[in-house]
Amino acid sequence: MQIYNLIRRLIWSANIDNKKAAKDLVEFFKVMEGELGRKPYFGGDRFGFVDVALVPFYGYFHTYETFGSFSFARECPMLVQWGERCLQRESVSKNLPDPYQGLRVCSGAQEEAGDW
Repeated sequence: MQIYNLIRRLIWSANIDNKKAAKDLVEFFKVMEGELGRKPYFGGDRFGFVDVALVPFYGYFHTYETFGSFSFARECPMLVQWGERCLQRESVSKNLPDPYQGLRVCSGAQEEAGDW
């Protein structure tokens, strides 16, 4: 899946490639935001399959922002609102990781692997 390659490039790329990786990841999420439009959920008024498939990535937005030096609130504000709306659902809020935990895990893995 394209999203995983984009994330991998962002987290594991050398500093030179990091800006390009961040730009590509933001562009991916902008496409997703375009699909969402002004609807509360991807399927319209009801939380559905696409929301279930994409909401786990919202839990890592802080990690992506930190590694990529960008802001989802600025780049994809409707997607951030969607994520916040999804978090109001108990089934989501109880299952998404703490955003800072994701960053710690990725940072620790990157340090252990060294510079590839």
